[in-house]
Amino acid sequence: MHTDTERCLRAVQSKDARFDGWFYTAVLTTGIYCRPSCPVVPPKPENMRFYPSAAAAQQAGFRACKRCRPDASPGSPQWDERADLVARAMRLIADGVVDREGVPGLAARLGYSTRQIERQLLAELGAGPLALARAQRAQTARLLVETTAVPMADVAFAAGFASIRTFNETVREVFALSPTALRERARPGRENAAAPGTLTLRLPFRRPLNPDNLFGHLAATAVPGVEEWRDGAYRRTLSLPYGHGIVALSPRPEHIDCRLALTDLRDLAGAIARCRRMLDLDADPEAVDGLLREDPQLAELVDKAPGRRVPRTVDADEFAVRAVLGQQVSTAAARTHAGRLVVAHGEKIDDPGGGLTHLFPSAAALAALDPESLAMPRTRRATLTGVIDALASGALQLGVGSDREAARARLAALPGIGPWTVEVVAMRALGDPDAFTPTDLGLRRAAAGLGLPATPAALIRHSSVWRPWRAYAVQYLWATDDHPINHLPTN
Repeated sequence: MHTDTERCLRAVQSKDARFDGWFYTAVLTTGIYCRPSCPVVPPKPENMRFYPSAAAAQQAGFRACKRCRPDASPGSPQWDERADLVARAMRLIADGVVDREGVPGLAARLGYSTRQIERQLLAELGAGPLALARAQRAQTARLLVETTAVPMADVAFAAGFASIRTFNETVREVFALSPTALRERARPGRENAAAPGTLTLRLPFRRPLNPDNLFGHLAATAVPGVEEWRDGAYRRTLSLPYGHGIVALSPRPEHIDCRLALTDLRDLAGAIARCRRMLDLDADPEAVDGLLREDPQLAELVDKAPGRRVPRTVDADEFAVRAVLGQQVSTAAARTHAGRLVVAHGEKIDDPGGGLTHLFPSAAALAALDPESLAMPRTRRATLTGVIDALASGALQLGVGSDREAARARLAALPGIGPWTVEVVAMRALGDPDAFTPTDLGLRRAAAGLGLPATPAALIRHSSVWRPWRAYAVQYLWATDDHPINHLPTN
């Protein structure tokens, strides 16, 4: 979008928050860059330059605006929508792969040369993987500096910087303030008031956001010991590269309240990225709802409760296992099966004051399970062990950088995996916004109630008008049923 100057100018002049994260506005006369909705008086058009990423604006010599905090805007919805190399790379960079494994590690995960990845990212985003990772490190550092009392040396290494000197130089360059000045400038009461060792953050999103089916789904399907709804928040354990964590997420009108307890602060950026992905916070509801409203039979549903998101997951392998456990059984039965796996094979953790007890077991840990210990039909046991073996061996890869179509094909080739499981995994684990489940009984019942075709083949044909947002159409149709997954818990 940053190449469409007229459209960018209109967005800046109208302070349209819908475009935050789509592009960044740099001001030649002040040397700063802003989000489109920055509340200051817009500069003259001839003094504006538009960039596709914060990293590109920083590389061009601009520093972040201290008022609108453009580095903290919602991410571009493109990286969830698209499935090409650039989108896959951006999802992996957000997950911290460059900080942990370097650009060669990013290239190895994507199956391309480092030169090819550099070329494509530079061409589209105006910055290479190192610059994009650097921008993310700066934002992580700012979060820790402004919201915690963590010593600056610890902040530097937790944010992914190789040295304190690099940390100091980067913060000064990006924010035109030293780390100490950033902390002193934070508003009174901004410093973390949560329990010791807990970080309190605000996760932004594009409005509107309807939390009912989002948090309702996560709470209704929560695995005992791994997830719970407590005191108005969805809480769960997180398996992270450097350790583990516990997150509590509460919906608010303007943001998602996020409280994170981590065993290693180096996992902060990755934990935030996973929470944002699970809650689908980088979606563009105006684009999604606008297209779905064009179908008269969906328009009333969208107008009644706009801004529905697709409830996703923090761990794709975990969800694939849970999807198999949920085949042809009730939500309660699926939770019971998953809970038994957790107790038998999950790592125990402490949760003072809460009810979380375990991490969900990894595919490697589950590879050792005895199929005969599973209280389910023999054919489903074989399906489950087949999925676990494929995940543990790497034959099936469902991570954020995975090729969606290749993952679909490999999953479909496994014994006992049908179209419903493939599409549910594509929707919630792979994050495909166009995933569609025409064989789902709840979806077909909802479609019939609205006068839509109810047979899978006819429903597929009709759904072409909802593309590329069919996963969101599924959420609106599912929401016509009075099931707990569609209601925000009240206790």
